[in-house]
Amino acid sequence: RRPRSTTCCGIEGVLNTPLNQSADPVPLARALIRCASVTPADAGAQGVLADALSQLGFKVTRLRLGEIENLYARLGTEGPHICFAGHTDVVPEGAADWTAGPFAGDIRDDVLYGRGACDMKGAIAAFVAGVEDHLRGAAPKGSISLLITGDEEGPALDGTVRVLDWMRENGEVPDFCIVGEPTNPAALGDMIKIGRRGSLNAIITVHGSQGHAAYPQRADNPIHRLIRILSDLTAQPLDAGSDWFEPSTLQVTSVDVGNPATNVTPSTARAMLNIRFNDLHTGADLSAMLRDVAARHAERVEVAVTISGESFLTQPGPMVETLQTAIAEATGRTPKLDTGGGTSDARFITRLCPVAEFGLVGSTMHQVDERVPVEELRSLAGIYRAVLDKFLA
Repeated sequence: RRPRSTTCCGIEGVLNTPLNQSADPVPLARALIRCASVTPADAGAQGVLADALSQLGFKVTRLRLGEIENLYARLGTEGPHICFAGHTDVVPEGAADWTAGPFAGDIRDDVLYGRGACDMKGAIAAFVAGVEDHLRGAAPKGSISLLITGDEEGPALDGTVRVLDWMRENGEVPDFCIVGEPTNPAALGDMIKIGRRGSLNAIITVHGSQGHAAYPQRADNPIHRLIRILSDLTAQPLDAGSDWFEPSTLQVTSVDVGNPATNVTPSTARAMLNIRFNDLHTGADLSAMLRDVAARHAERVEVAVTISGESFLTQPGPMVETLQTAIAEATGRTPKLDTGGGTSDARFITRLCPVAEFGLVGSTMHQVDERVPVEELRSLAGIYRAVLDKFLA
């Protein structure tokens, strides 16, 4: 495996497109991939993007928040204002060997390999190329902005959520935001995400009293109480789904006692669980439910809850329909409107403006040999150009 680089290449040749050709996202995508920006490291990725945007006339604001590099860039001052959101940070390359270096940006058989090719440096490069082509068309109208964080794959504390605070304070409120996450299951044009389920993690700790397994009457086995709690929580579905969301799910992810002895009942038992919930619930309501069920079976019990995001939905309307129509005209497919999958930074952006997600095919994201066909990148750039042409007509 090639050693991880701490810097990345410049962008010479990224934005020198002849007037009779479409802008090519591949050079910028390769330059970004060559930055080993595993959260929280930036490794120069934001600088590469800032240089590319500056060449197109964007006013770029670099925002270092905590140890995270973020940027906000805007071109134009009038409405309508369309924002593109994404992240330059990536997950680690993993333990397995790659057939191409994870941060080499190699192209083999017309396929671009590298961590972030799919999620989501490729989409960022495609959007920049789409902007370049849009600007070479009719006289630009409205405003285009980019909100790019380095903390989407990490704790998400010093990234998008804090940039949004800055945007609100500075009057930078878009009319609509497109997040470039890889939303398509099989082909470009398959799917737009117009919402996401919420996510809640909980740790339930039951305290009992240790004792000899042969004399259970002299002890209080917390495992038995924990089993009854988990049995109640998993006995019935949380709901049957709603108009735009599939049913909520509760999954027990771990049960831990740490007891090496077979003839001793422990003093403490712990379980972890995750709930992915739709718009029929809130994190607060589910937290109260967990505590209520736990209290039925144990007097000494602790329920620690972390809510990583509430569910949200961007109701279909003119903005979503414009996005859907532009994609359909560019691809020949009418994308399905969907709310499935995990969480994304759209859960924060929805607090500022309407938001939807559309990007590459997500079949290799976070995998060894993450990759994207070069022509798919170029096609996505064309779709983004079509989206901008329609929104800013």
